[in-house]
Amino acid sequence: MQRLDGDERHFFGLVGRAVMSNPFSAAREQLDHQIAGRYPLSAADNHVREAVAEVGNRIRRLSSRKKTDINAFGDKDRKLLQHAFLFDVFHRFIPQFDALITDQLAAGGRSLPVRFAGQFMSSLEQFGFSHQEALRYFELCFQLRRAFYFIQKHLVGRSPCMRRLRESLWNNVFTHNIDWYDRFLWNRMEDFSTLILGPTGVGKGTAAAAIGRSGYIPFDEHKKCFVISFTRSLLTMNLSQFSPTLIESELFGHKKGAFTGAMEDHQGIFHRCSPYGAIFLDEIGEVSQGIQIKLLQVIQERIFMPVGSHAPDRFSGRVIAATNRPQNELRSKAFLRDDFYYRLCSDIIVLPSLAQRIAEDPLELDDLLSHTVNRILGRASSELTAMLRAIILQRPGLSYHWPGNVRELEQCVRRIMLNQVYEP
Repeated sequence: MQRLDGDERHFFGLVGRAVMSNPFSAAREQLDHQIAGRYPLSAADNHVREAVAEVGNRIRRLSSRKKTDINAFGDKDRKLLQHAFLFDVFHRFIPQFDALITDQLAAGGRSLPVRFAGQFMSSLEQFGFSHQEALRYFELCFQLRRAFYFIQKHLVGRSPCMRRLRESLWNNVFTHNIDWYDRFLWNRMEDFSTLILGPTGVGKGTAAAAIGRSGYIPFDEHKKCFVISFTRSLLTMNLSQFSPTLIESELFGHKKGAFTGAMEDHQGIFHRCSPYGAIFLDEIGEVSQGIQIKLLQVIQERIFMPVGSHAPDRFSGRVIAATNRPQNELRSKAFLRDDFYYRLCSDIIVLPSLAQRIAEDPLELDDLLSHTVNRILGRASSELTAMLRAIILQRPGLSYHWPGNVRELEQCVRRIMLNQVYEP
């Protein structure tokens, strides 16, 4: 039985803690600094890259001494090396994971073949992982990269409130400890409903999409692709768009002849949702008490019946709901029933207003302008971003309260592009 020495245990212990940490947390940033050999509070923009390089160096040292078979070690050392090898292999394949994400976004609903899957699993098997372990960690690593991609790319901003938001979204997908998630909850997250709060235009749909596209999806080794495309894993429904007579049918579906005009069977959103997906119910505070009771039954019992049917269907996805009503208003004015509210709020995520973000860090405006320009043009333009910033600082000014939040800022950018001025 081989053993790690004291220095190796200390170093790989740091790596293990990094693997289990939230990548958007201050704790993870300090761990990356320590792994890279820097003082935890020192400034280094490339500390993650340096940490990855140092882990690779340590693994090569182990390899030169023939100490890279996890099955040759006792339980504690095996666990440390398992985390280190996962850290190393995951970061080596990040370019392939990112390319798969962008290609899948372009392809849409057809799940693409993953040509590097065998290479990824072989890399783990060379360290002594079983094939089933390698497959399971391949699925988890793609899920981790998807979550990081959508949270980091679409929820930009350096303000403290946005940092906290990204950290909260990651916890919503993986809990506060990925080890817990990996051991107990990876296939049980359907029981954790989420309520997203925030004023209009702050990006509640973007936050819901980051959660909904980051769920666990199994890999089909025979077909060499994931069983569904993550682009199909989130279904969205704005509840305020439907009349009271139609909303039940849109949610649960109906059978032919269930009511006048029901000329054929219709599948509702709960029926169309993948077992590995999620449903985003926007404007949840606008639905009637009767619909709330039916939604409560679905979330609690996981079954529903289409209108005009007595045959129950099972729902296996997650429920994400959102409203622009403040939390105290939801409670004090009874927009949501108590039982429904308490079943929805496994996690409550509050998105900050744009005014709060800019007040906490004025450079937040620069980040958002750069992000918006990139979205409109399809590429970055520092020249255009600087011009937009100069006009906005002149009018409406840095202290403007932005009642439309990020959505208003996007239209502000477009109006300046057209007219060279923005008059709120």
